Amino acid sequence: MIESKYSILSTIEYPSDLRKLDKGKLLQLCDELRGFIIDELSTNPGHLASSLGVVELTVALHYVFDTPNDKIVWDVGHQAYAHKILTGRKNVFCTNRKFHGISGFPNPKESEYDAFVSGHASNSISAALGISVAHQMEHNDGKVIAVIGDGALTGGLAFEGLNNVCVNPNNLLIILNDNNMSIDMPVGGMSRYLTDITTSKFYNNIRFKGYHLLKQIGLMNDNKRNKLVRMGNSIKNVASGSHNIFEGLNIRYFGQVNGHDVNQLVKVLNDIKDFEGPKVLHIKTVKGKGYGPAEHDATVWHAPGLFVRETGERIKSDKSGIARYQDVFGNTLVELAEKNERIIGITPAMPTGCSMNIMMEKMPDRVFDVGIAEGHAVTFSAGLAKEGMMPFCNIYSSFMQRAYDNIIHDVALQNLNMVLCLDRAGLVGQDGPTHHGAFDIAYLRPVPNLIIASPINEIELRNLLYTAQLPNKGAFVIRYPRGKGEGVDWKNAPFEEIETGKAVCLKEGSQVAVLTFGPLGNAAKNAIDSLPEKDREKVGLYNMRFVKPLDTELLNKIEHQYKSVITIEDGVRNGGFGSAVLEYFADGGFNIPVKRLGLPDNFVEHGTPAELYNLVGLDKEAIATEICQSLK
Repeated sequence: MIESKYSILSTIEYPSDLRKLDKGKLLQLCDELRGFIIDELSTNPGHLASSLGVVELTVALHYVFDTPNDKIVWDVGHQAYAHKILTGRKNVFCTNRKFHGISGFPNPKESEYDAFVSGHASNSISAALGISVAHQMEHNDGKVIAVIGDGALTGGLAFEGLNNVCVNPNNLLIILNDNNMSIDMPVGGMSRYLTDITTSKFYNNIRFKGYHLLKQIGLMNDNKRNKLVRMGNSIKNVASGSHNIFEGLNIRYFGQVNGHDVNQLVKVLNDIKDFEGPKVLHIKTVKGKGYGPAEHDATVWHAPGLFVRETGERIKSDKSGIARYQDVFGNTLVELAEKNERIIGITPAMPTGCSMNIMMEKMPDRVFDVGIAEGHAVTFSAGLAKEGMMPFCNIYSSFMQRAYDNIIHDVALQNLNMVLCLDRAGLVGQDGPTHHGAFDIAYLRPVPNLIIASPINEIELRNLLYTAQLPNKGAFVIRYPRGKGEGVDWKNAPFEEIETGKAVCLKEGSQVAVLTFGPLGNAAKNAIDSLPEKDREKVGLYNMRFVKPLDTELLNKIEHQYKSVITIEDGVRNGGFGSAVLEYFADGGFNIPVKRLGLPDNFVEHGTPAELYNLVGLDKEAIATEICQSLK
């Protein structure tokens, strides 16, 4: 079928095949590549809209540049599906994001064409600059290209990279993929600025020719080149009446170029690829290009799940009606904000992803989307808290890693009253190791003045959110997983304050105490229920709810009542909840065996949550096996 439906694409396994094509066939290749992506993702879900938007750019890059000798660094990486298909992974693309299949993001371990791991935004310029400088030092003439979107360009790391690009010797090409979108609509001055940038084709043609002439007569060494670039920038600014931020940094700017005209892209890339020094090519694209539903609503079609290719009808795979934890958060936040006018919502470019869009729609003046800038989101929240507001700063667990210093220096050190909501805690599934919320317990537990909690179900999440916004609670961290909850009736549950640092006994026992932190308490309960009755009565189960502070009164009781302890968490074992329990027993001189169940000391691959929890020994069957071994 692929040979008949994709007559050109079927002949391409690697970019070397692509570069043999006549330029006149590139347009048809782009159409086939776009169709292939739509066909595949309709039955095997993934990141659709962003990948459709860079089809022409991907073809042009691999057509013009000598990959993998030339390096392409993709920012975030969820737009790299066309890149993967053209670089030897077309025939296994059906395994994309599946357990033991190819990753949904670039990864050098998977292919030599993947120059750098790309799962978090804004790292492409810095990484590509490092590669380019290394090439310079090794006299390697390979080209280096960073592809970054306008959303990722709002991240602080991108600006740090830009600031350094202009002072280090390099020939880096930065391609700014400007689609006026990140996942939700972009925000901030940079977005508006990029929309207004224009340049003259006549000016650039004269500049290209002038560059080659000056190079031929020896006037383009580094020192002279920089002076001429600055002079050219000044002339251009006077002529245009505007100042370009890139050229203000002595980075050559070219654009705007239609990012869906593959032949024009090939021409421009060929024109500028040999220019010395750093340069930016600004292209305009449409997220979801070529598929009507995705063009119409790129946010929904960022990762739409299963859908009918012909009609665009999205297929609901979960018909249980059970709410997702993020929706419990979003609706509860609105309820609390209606009663507490000090509550403010903050998110770094993920209002839909974390369900803060619910409050954004009802109270737009009390929700701030700060763009892809996690550190700023935390410190901005700290400023709000310093002046008496009650910010709820919602950031995915793995993204919160980028704001670690801000948490310590700007929040904990001042002991501010605010709430840090860590969505996607634990194993998130098909997005894999760049997105798993594996480390937050371990990296936050040593920080003074933090309360760290995790709910076992939806009602407990509501009550933790309610408790956190009460006066003088300090900095309150609440972590919860991706996906649906346990199906309890949370909507009609009245708010109840949860005493800080107090656990709940779910079942008394006599021999083995199972201590859980977070929703894995439900898997532990199911594991205990599956045991023979004579074993079941020997096992106690405790929902600890807090890793900081620990319920030490309960731990003292457990040490006297039981012969051994099992701790269960969906974070790394090293330094996590189990370590906290073990440290308490060791410091108190208690001699009770503790078995810690958690994520291993390695990065966990991608797959469904069920597959991954089975892989790491945290599903019902594995927990039951550990309990039986402890009973013996």
